[in-house]
Amino acid sequence: MGWREYPQNIKVRLITSFFNRAVSSAVMPFMALFFATEKGKVWAGTFLILTVVIGFIVNLIGGYISDRFPRKKVLMTTSWLNAVMFLLMTVSLLPEKNWIMLFAIAYIGFIITSSLGRPAMHAIIMDSTTPENRKEVYTLDYWMINLSMAIGAALGGLLYVSHQIELFVLLTVTSISIPIAYGIWLRDEFTGFLKKTHENVFLDLFQNYRVALQDSAFVKVVIGGTFIFSAEFTLNSYIGIRLAETFDTFHIGNFEITGVRMLSMLNIQNMLMVVCFTFLINRVMDRFSKKNALLIGLLLYGIGYVTVTSANAWYVLLLFNVIATMGELIYSPIKEAEKANMIPSDKRGSYSAFANVSFSGADMLARSTIILGAFLVPVMMSVYMGVIIMIGAFFMYSGLFLREKVTEKALKKDIVAQVVK
Repeated sequence: MGWREYPQNIKVRLITSFFNRAVSSAVMPFMALFFATEKGKVWAGTFLILTVVIGFIVNLIGGYISDRFPRKKVLMTTSWLNAVMFLLMTVSLLPEKNWIMLFAIAYIGFIITSSLGRPAMHAIIMDSTTPENRKEVYTLDYWMINLSMAIGAALGGLLYVSHQIELFVLLTVTSISIPIAYGIWLRDEFTGFLKKTHENVFLDLFQNYRVALQDSAFVKVVIGGTFIFSAEFTLNSYIGIRLAETFDTFHIGNFEITGVRMLSMLNIQNMLMVVCFTFLINRVMDRFSKKNALLIGLLLYGIGYVTVTSANAWYVLLLFNVIATMGELIYSPIKEAEKANMIPSDKRGSYSAFANVSFSGADMLARSTIILGAFLVPVMMSVYMGVIIMIGAFFMYSGLFLREKVTEKALKKDIVAQVVK
């Protein structure tokens, strides 16, 4: 399927997300630095942990809302509110002495509005695709996410320090154009909305997520994702700190490669590989069954991150980072497409919001490696990482593919029981 054949909603979603992510990626990685500079490290750390908790709770509410109300209206409302929050952030930077509290309030507002709208955005992709073209769309989405983040990182590196206000103006203009694009081009075709089953809205919300929690196969995929993503997130936590402390600095001409620069090189290498090789690797892996391709991807991913966790030689780090990224390129689109196929059409927002537990859990697991790394030597941390990835692979594979066998057995039992009767 070519770009022209994609449904209009998919095109709108991919293009708007690309521009929005490119500009926000230029700013968001610097938030910890911004608040630490303005208010101190303790205040910044506490504030940013609070925003993660708020984002997680609001994301669950957003999932419920996107299943109960028209998704276009949810997206339009949250996108306009996003634009207002970015405008307030920009205004707070204009005085000589920044209005930090206004900026902080607007930032929390942005976390709330974006978390409310995100499940509706995920649900629209599922509404507009079929099981046949889903993997292809998720592969393209995965590629565009990484390309936009690479552009954003480059923009932020060039403009954040010396052109901060201009960067936020650009972010505000982009965020204003997105709801306008939704209003013109997005089609609200979904009609199978979730009916309210309880008068009490909190009971209704809980009931909605209870269904997802009772879907054992989906819960396994979410748990598997939590363990597997934590390896990738560890790159910028434990591995980054370890490289800063123990990496043997070397020179290329007059240019010094320290542990911190080595970490940047690994991140850049990861993004470049995704941008350059996503479609090629996807085409090669189409020759394999989805089950085998997923296992190959997870095996390469595991070998790569287990080695990178304790390696100190630059060539070993670069080589095994390539292997880890290849594994990610193989397993990620399969996992996303198969996960989407598991979700009931009237609960896509809620299931998508519940699936985001993977990222919150992975972030917490990755942060915990910093504490664990204070007591364990790097080789033991590699062993720990191997165990984590093996557990994740077991849960993800059994959730995505073993459920089919369980369903088949249940059907056979029903048929036998009917024959006996």
